[in-house]
Amino acid sequence: MKQQRKSIIVLMALLLMFATVLSACSKSTTDNNNSPNSTSSETPAKKPITLRMTVWGAPEEVAAYKVAIQRFEAKYTNIKVDLQHIAADYDTKLTTMVAGNDVPDIAMMESGTIAFPLAEQGKFYNLQQFLDNDSEISVDSLVPNIMYSLEPGNVIGIAPGPESFGLFYNEDIFKEAGIAPPPSKVSEAWTWDEFVEVAKKLTIDTKGKSANEAGFDAKNIKQYGINISTWWGVYSNFVYSNGGDFVSADGKSFALNQPEAVEAIQKMSDLMNVHHVAPSPVQAKNIPSTNVALQTKKVAMAIDGQWASTGLAQSKFNFNVGVMPVLKEPVTTVVCGMFSIFKSTEHPQEAWELLKALLDPEASIDMITAGTWMPSYKDWYTEPALLAKWTENLDSRPSGYKDAIVDVILTKSHQTPTGYVKNFTKIMDIVNPALDKVWLGQQTAQEAMDSIAAKAQEQVQGRRDIE
Repeated sequence: MKQQRKSIIVLMALLLMFATVLSACSKSTTDNNNSPNSTSSETPAKKPITLRMTVWGAPEEVAAYKVAIQRFEAKYTNIKVDLQHIAADYDTKLTTMVAGNDVPDIAMMESGTIAFPLAEQGKFYNLQQFLDNDSEISVDSLVPNIMYSLEPGNVIGIAPGPESFGLFYNEDIFKEAGIAPPPSKVSEAWTWDEFVEVAKKLTIDTKGKSANEAGFDAKNIKQYGINISTWWGVYSNFVYSNGGDFVSADGKSFALNQPEAVEAIQKMSDLMNVHHVAPSPVQAKNIPSTNVALQTKKVAMAIDGQWASTGLAQSKFNFNVGVMPVLKEPVTTVVCGMFSIFKSTEHPQEAWELLKALLDPEASIDMITAGTWMPSYKDWYTEPALLAKWTENLDSRPSGYKDAIVDVILTKSHQTPTGYVKNFTKIMDIVNPALDKVWLGQQTAQEAMDSIAAKAQEQVQGRRDIE
């Protein structure tokens, strides 16, 4: 009996030692996963973590973020994401939060307003260090011109849904007029003069005369050949196409008063004030959105962002898209917001994994197939199976889409000026009122840009894309 009791005591001691070893091993594993140097292939920390994230956007965009978050939380079960949708006055509210040390871990940012000021204060992680150490994502795996850098090598944000521009049109109008529609292949793009001639034929007054006919009444137009917005996102396409820029290559000089930029801006103004084929800003107030304007034949063509595809698809009429007319070189400006990670986060690696989840096209596939966004990953443009997912058998992706939009953004894209022109907003505060006179035909582009050149020059602070 005594021997039996001794055996039981020894057995219990052994069990206690075994449990202690197991506990130590478990703690060691957990501690390793808590390391900020954990890579994407490692299991993240098991202790509960909450990441706070702020965004703006339409309900459809927020829905896409929620899908990404659900996928992320399913993969990293110890992490919860507190999504804060700031529907209005985002910049002011986020700036107030940062000033009060109420800082999210990750945030949607707009480059032209608060992103670069915050980056200059050292508020953001340099995402290049994450890109350099991640086996799943790299600079080369992303679509060109969707990263924002404070300076070369210091990436402060990556975009979840790039956008570019195209020449949308009503197919029926072209068929009825017996005119060949805009080409979709960049190699066959119209010259500016060819574009203007077609626009004249398709601009019709209330008596049925076109803009290239004698007796055409420019004051009573029922169908414009082209609708073209006058914000910088649109005219930058033609400034770049003509070899111009907002600032000089060395970043030292205001450049919108230089011949290449002036010519591009003047050609846009002439569409409204010389050829009378496009509504002026005043006349455009009576022109509905692109999908309605094309569907109701108030305009035959419209230069717009590819996001217009969503409304066009919902309108259910025969629309298509061609490549934009070219001045010297085919170019499309890429516009997009971005996600940035604040340095104050206690969980930088987890925030990086969340950012990657937000970039994943599978998470925002509804937004992409609806026509609003384009994928951020390059293989979604080059791998046939992935490309087919968002470009084939969809109302939002007409026959010209692959050539006019997909190929162009991949091969002929230019970064938005907000991404590389320092002090862009202050420069444009001076430029925009002067350009209003150009769009209204009150001054030439040269006169207007020369008139503000000295004042704009005072705001020039260089470029972010050069050393």
